[in-house]
Amino acid sequence: MIMQCLKDLGLPGGKCDDIDLSAFTFDKFYELYHKICPRTDIEDLFKELSGDANRTYLTVPQLITFFNERQRDPRLNEILFPYCDEKRAQSIIQNYETDPEYVKQNRLSLDGFCRYLMSDENAPVFLDRLDFYMDMDQPLSHYYINSSHNTYLIGRQFGGRSSVEMYRQVLLAGCRCVELDCWDGRNEDQEPIITHGKAMCTDIFFRDVITAIAETAFITSEQPVILSFENHCSKPQQYKMAKYCEEILGDFLLKRPLDTVPLEPGQPLPSPSQLKRKILIKNKRLKPEVEKKNLELFMKGQEQLNEDVEPGEDPSVVIASVDGEEGPLNGKWSYCKDIDPSVINLDTDAHPEFKMPKSKPAVEQNLELTEDVPNNKMSTSSNSFKFNDKKVVEEEGSLTADEEAALMSAYHYSGATTNIHPYLSAMVNYAQPIKFNGFDVAEERNIHYHMSSFNESTGLGYLKSHAVELVNYNKRQMSRIYPRGSRVDSGNYMPQLFWNAGCQMVALNFQTPDIAMQLNQGKFEYNGNCGYLLKPDFMRRPDRTFEPFSESPVDGVIAAHCSVQVISGQFLSDKKIGTYVEVDMYGLPTDTIRKEFRTKVVPSNGLNPVYNAEEFVFRKVVLPDLAVLRIAVLEETGKLIGQRILPLDGLQAGYRYISLRTEGNFPLSLPTVFCRIILKTYIPDKHLDFVKLLSNPEKQLKEMGIDTSDIIDSPVPCPGPANRQHSGSGLTVGSNGQVISNSGYADKPAGTPNASQKKEEKKDDMSFPAITRDLLKQAKAFQKILKKQQREMEALKKKQQKERSAMHRQHCVVVDKMVANHNKERQGSDKKKNGDNSFPELKNTSKITELVTDHTKEWSDMVMRQVSEEHDLRKEHINQQNDCLKKLLEEGHQDQLKELNTRQSREVKDLNANQVKQSMESSKVVQNDKSIKNKAERDRRIRELNENNTKKFIDERKKQTMKQSKQLELLKKNHQQQMEKFLQESKKELEKADMIHEEVKLATKPETDV
Repeated sequence: MIMQCLKDLGLPGGKCDDIDLSAFTFDKFYELYHKICPRTDIEDLFKELSGDANRTYLTVPQLITFFNERQRDPRLNEILFPYCDEKRAQSIIQNYETDPEYVKQNRLSLDGFCRYLMSDENAPVFLDRLDFYMDMDQPLSHYYINSSHNTYLIGRQFGGRSSVEMYRQVLLAGCRCVELDCWDGRNEDQEPIITHGKAMCTDIFFRDVITAIAETAFITSEQPVILSFENHCSKPQQYKMAKYCEEILGDFLLKRPLDTVPLEPGQPLPSPSQLKRKILIKNKRLKPEVEKKNLELFMKGQEQLNEDVEPGEDPSVVIASVDGEEGPLNGKWSYCKDIDPSVINLDTDAHPEFKMPKSKPAVEQNLELTEDVPNNKMSTSSNSFKFNDKKVVEEEGSLTADEEAALMSAYHYSGATTNIHPYLSAMVNYAQPIKFNGFDVAEERNIHYHMSSFNESTGLGYLKSHAVELVNYNKRQMSRIYPRGSRVDSGNYMPQLFWNAGCQMVALNFQTPDIAMQLNQGKFEYNGNCGYLLKPDFMRRPDRTFEPFSESPVDGVIAAHCSVQVISGQFLSDKKIGTYVEVDMYGLPTDTIRKEFRTKVVPSNGLNPVYNAEEFVFRKVVLPDLAVLRIAVLEETGKLIGQRILPLDGLQAGYRYISLRTEGNFPLSLPTVFCRIILKTYIPDKHLDFVKLLSNPEKQLKEMGIDTSDIIDSPVPCPGPANRQHSGSGLTVGSNGQVISNSGYADKPAGTPNASQKKEEKKDDMSFPAITRDLLKQAKAFQKILKKQQREMEALKKKQQKERSAMHRQHCVVVDKMVANHNKERQGSDKKKNGDNSFPELKNTSKITELVTDHTKEWSDMVMRQVSEEHDLRKEHINQQNDCLKKLLEEGHQDQLKELNTRQSREVKDLNANQVKQSMESSKVVQNDKSIKNKAERDRRIRELNENNTKKFIDERKKQTMKQSKQLELLKKNHQQQMEKFLQESKKELEKADMIHEEVKLATKPETDV
């Protein structure tokens, strides 16, 4: 096929023919490309855009529509990224159209359209993002740093080979943090070596590695490089290490802190710009006072270069001399207890396997630890394994498989030494590793140049239990994550989890081109591949809080919607094999979608398969700044053909060619995937209709039957006489300044309730009628008391009447007796005087006067006493009435409170039932939604729906609780007012009775009944 295509182009087509390079121009190559790989998919798209299957060109208006509606991200700023106009469309025609006639007519042919789609102008990402564009003046802790783990290895962690070339390769690939595991050399020259200690890996010289770093550190990037030392060397070889760094790295080495950025608590780290073309050493450092003293002694020749601790020296003294190592571990930070920090490491032997006994079979070899190690655990004095000295042999030799397996099973991480040489210590500045004592301790100390390293398991532990604290820690200080020791095959963990928490140095095994490494290389391809990426704003600012596991949008960050349609592939393989495409997204846990979206397999076509797959929809991307797309093409057997990592930040919408990379992220020359990418703002389903209305109001008005020509601009009402008429507008300005329409489409004022609102208000009305005194007097209990009191009052009056009658009779008897006596005395007097009328009348006698006075006083006293008795009884009755009414009032209040509680309980029950109903109905809608193609997407939709419902329901319940609290508070306030009013009325009743009594007393005059 290829030979025939060459012949059709007039080029030599024989199997052994040579093609003259001058004859094989780019145009010839372009023609050959399309002959070998015809593009029916683009032809179909072209016909769709032209609107006529027979038309062979696109006009300028059609191009403008295409660019603005299909090739543009609607989220972009219209000023910075203006819409396509006629000038822009004509420019594209001028640049890509090869037919002069079409150029004159401002038309774009299918060939010109294909050329544009394949050009750099139509790249899948903004090309400026691939250049150096980020702000590099922020502190180091505000950047992601491209980092390598065990950089020297080119294979497995056990028995692997070490190579100096790996340092050159990773630095040229943009890595800015490399690891050097330093051990004492075994040869006579005592040269420090780099190897994976006690793991049977080969050695390379420390000096050669430093030379390689000096040669390649700043070729790809001028940003600072961090050398992460895992230092197991004795003091003499540490001094050699320091001298090599000083002599070979020269001015590249940052030996002292910058004058403008002192090593002080609270002082932020320097920026990459301030450290440009500088190399920093990450190694444990002595305390400043200890370092200064030991360095002075060393310079005077008094400091011994001896690794061994002097006899009787307390190891804790050596530990305490290292900055950040003193003090016990905080008990709650259990993850950092992997290594006992209370001892120093004196074991500098990287190859215990060379001392393995060979006299016995492997199964009988004694791999016993020293006797001071209980339960076959690691020696606390060395943090590494020691073998029985009696069976050590000096000759080297290869190990059997059983011996290797035994050593691997006995392997344990060997902690770096804490017995630091002062000369090396003095070279450490802005990357000082310390023992991690907890987030609260780090925050309290606020020392930005202190950093900590965690293996992936420890990091995951912190991420699960203290995610927010880890994010805040990384705003201030640097952290380094490295693979756990069980990854002996040099596999990698997923770095995205730790990027989500703001960890700066997420160290990976660069020698393993797995998905994790592809994500790392794809991410750091941005910003000119300089190895530094500025973290999002909310991961840098101390006033912002970020939860990496949050499923709701971050404040200030707009969630995105992304969909990818895989249309076709080109030159994927020269074999007749079936291929398919997978599209994954990595980001926050809620944004990560893997192994869900894949096209159908196109069989027996690795040249130009057409997939025309349905859109792969990523509905809600909570944090686009951290999300990346991975597009991978695989053979039907699952073997990877090519892949590409595309960060969502900077991804362009529209029809794009995605050039593929190898699994090691090296560009493939021809393989591409043609896709359509749609990017827009995420809009919840419940707001879609509203957004649709806002986006095209004229269309929506037409659908409502309203002609836009009938709508005219209305002037803004200005102060003036009320009810001012606007001629021809059909509008009236009311006295309150509100514009009132006279047409049939006039809306009611917002404050005017309609029938449904009134019904809802009536339903929600929790008011109760006021309990008045008159209302309480109608109660049976009160009426019963009244009847009883009436009987008591009648009995009192009867008693008083009897008393009056008795006194009246008594007075009458006395008077009658006095009259009789007086008459008798008068008759006697008459007989004696023989008819003399000089005997005085009874009324003129002193006796009658005294009697009347006595009777008047006695009667008046009785009347006053009876009045007082009646008053006392009436007051007693009033008090009884008040007590009864008060009791009835309190019972009425309690009944109203119970009724309110019942109504509110019913409301809560109804709300809960409605919420359950809504949740079930919404879940049912998602379950029955036929547009959702796979279970994972349906589960995601249901989870999102449940989350939204939960927030909504919680808000509803909060509002209901607040409403009910106000109702209860208002009712209690009303009850209190009613009680106060009742007590005042009761007091007035008593005062009224006293006043009546006083009036009666004042009105009472002395009287007699005779």
